[in-house]
Amino acid sequence: MALKAIASFVFAITLTGSPAHADVRASAPDGLIIQIKTEVALDRDDAWARLLHIGSWWNGSHTYSGSAESMNIDAVAGGCWCELWSGGEVEHGRVMFVMPKEAIRFSTALGPLQEMGVSGALTFTLADGSSPSKTAVTVDFKVSGSSLSSLDKLAPLIDGVITEQVTRYASDK
Repeated sequence: MALKAIASFVFAITLTGSPAHADVRASAPDGLIIQIKTEVALDRDDAWARLLHIGSWWNGSHTYSGSAESMNIDAVAGGCWCELWSGGEVEHGRVMFVMPKEAIRFSTALGPLQEMGVSGALTFTLADGSSPSKTAVTVDFKVSGSSLSSLDKLAPLIDGVITEQVTRYASDK
């Protein structure tokens, strides 16, 4: 499964021509830091609602079931970002921090990172945008593991996948 997921990461990079500004801030064999900034054409209330309705914008090819609509976020401390379908279920992340309409942080090792035994923190921060009808969004993903994880080699691939999702979130689709 890891090779298939990594191939999906590579494919996603070729699809990402995003309005979001992505940056691999740091990478080493045992860790990486990615930051993505964008603006959505939604006020803060609607941007928050869209963020929590993850099945409407996450790419289904980056799910276990093949359908993003199978995902749900319970936006409370300890809540689950889970995917449930007739063939199984997976916890993508656990909510560690939530301030409605401002920020949500997940403890998560997405996709093939999960089986690598690394840990990660994925934070979505919402702030006032360039107008009242827009919201600035910053996404930070910090991952750490053993030096055997070779996270520095995976950083561009992971960045591509996360950037794709943030771009989909920020789009009007």
